[in-house]
Amino acid sequence: MFVQLLEETSEMWNIRISAYCLMPNHYHILLQTPDANIARSMRHVNGVYTQRFNRRHDCDGQLFRGRYKSILVSADSYLLQLVRYIHRNPVKAGLAKVPDDYIWTSHKGYLSVAKKWSWLHKEFILSFLTKNRNEWIKRYRHFVSIEEDKDIAAAIEGKKWPVVLGPKAFTDWVKGRYYNLKNDDEVPQAKELAPAPELIIKTVCDFYAIKRDDLYKSKRGVFNEPRNAAIYLMRKLRRDSLIAVGERFEMEKYSSVSSIIEGTKRRMKKDRNLKGKIGKLHITVLKSHKQT
Repeated sequence: MFVQLLEETSEMWNIRISAYCLMPNHYHILLQTPDANIARSMRHVNGVYTQRFNRRHDCDGQLFRGRYKSILVSADSYLLQLVRYIHRNPVKAGLAKVPDDYIWTSHKGYLSVAKKWSWLHKEFILSFLTKNRNEWIKRYRHFVSIEEDKDIAAAIEGKKWPVVLGPKAFTDWVKGRYYNLKNDDEVPQAKELAPAPELIIKTVCDFYAIKRDDLYKSKRGVFNEPRNAAIYLMRKLRRDSLIAVGERFEMEKYSSVSSIIEGTKRRMKKDRNLKGKIGKLHITVLKSHKQT
């Protein structure tokens, strides 16, 4: 029923499923979304399967725990390694001795030329192994027989998933271009795409030639420009909550954080020099962020 649903979803929502594995309490899917509709597609998969499962087994309520997790993957050798990881997952879990023994994966689809597997987007993956179509199955069987890459396994099996998986050039490009989507529903784990707090603090300290401790000094009625600039940028670039920003700068009241941010905005409108400084800091942080 689940596999049929995957095929149905791929046709209905125009997603390209390249690999899947159904385990006793979770599943893995490797897919492409030409229409950028992963949230809608996954809502269909989880929602419809829950309905059908509950109806069949006379159950009620949620079936899956929380929202799906997703990783953006570079279209290169990392895809191959993920396919191998997904298809070898049952072997690693002790559910099968070899991938051939476990039927609830797309592994057999890669070994078959039958039309029933035509919905599986596998040619794109196999082309990474060799351009010779006659060699695809042979090359794939050898490739999947090798244990998965340890870095890939560590990334997927860790408590905290990476947002992006790929070579440094790819991850740098994603961080530099899409960090501002971190609050988008389509990117549920993208907090890591924003510049790190330490990067913002270091950039401000270097710019003003001050020590880190100077950012925590506050005197009533005195405008601490570096401190206020750091607080403003922390909120603007990371969209951290007022409470989170306050805790980082050892401020007890989040209302004080809000006052500093709003006060800095007002000063920037009147003071072109201050606006220029914070603008330079903004650009410097983003440039440094792309290189980390």
